[in-house]
Amino acid sequence: MWLINSSIGRKVIMSVTGMALILFMTFHCCMNLVALFSGKAYNMICELLGANWYAVVATVALGALAVCHIVYAFILTAQNRRARGDNRYAVTEKPASVEWASQNMLVLGIIVLLGIGLHLFNFWYNMMFAELTGMAVKIPPSHGFEYIQATFANPVYVVLYIIWLAALWFHLSHGFWSAMQTVGINGKVWFSRWKTIGVVYVTLLMLCFLVVVLAFAFHCAPSLCCVAA
Repeated sequence: MWLINSSIGRKVIMSVTGMALILFMTFHCCMNLVALFSGKAYNMICELLGANWYAVVATVALGALAVCHIVYAFILTAQNRRARGDNRYAVTEKPASVEWASQNMLVLGIIVLLGIGLHLFNFWYNMMFAELTGMAVKIPPSHGFEYIQATFANPVYVVLYIIWLAALWFHLSHGFWSAMQTVGINGKVWFSRWKTIGVVYVTLLMLCFLVVVLAFAFHCAPSLCCVAA
């Protein structure tokens, strides 16, 4: 099958899975912004999602998309390295048209992957996984607001999340327009437009995530009394 065996097919899979993950991040960002206004409302959303069958199915599908995206990223990187052969060791001047993110997508991808692992440990492991397995946790799995407070009360986590969001910005801002180019939107006019749209959209998305992190780090979010109200 050409989607699996050809270089172009692999890039298409990378692009489609990448765009799907951006859509999920948009949903996740909107959900997180609710926590800035009402802890009770945020916990209601967490309880609604919880370990219900539709949330579990969505989580499995999301995990499959992420694994597929990551695996194909490493396959394409290895393929490109083999294609360059000994030329990759030659000292050459990088073209001015080649972006820094494009030259460092693998490194950025690894940072993003480590950030995902940290995020899963802080939230998914203590919430959905705990609810599915009946694992004993200090905070009830549906009390996502308290998990956000506890996580970003730790300055180390705040710094790590900021680094993660910066890496995500570089990775996604390049990946957005690159995906559009791969699926065929590569005319001079629309390519330039999609590139601008991608940078603006990803910047706003990352800023929203950053606002949540900083709001809880500096105790600007609603207090616990808002949750119990």
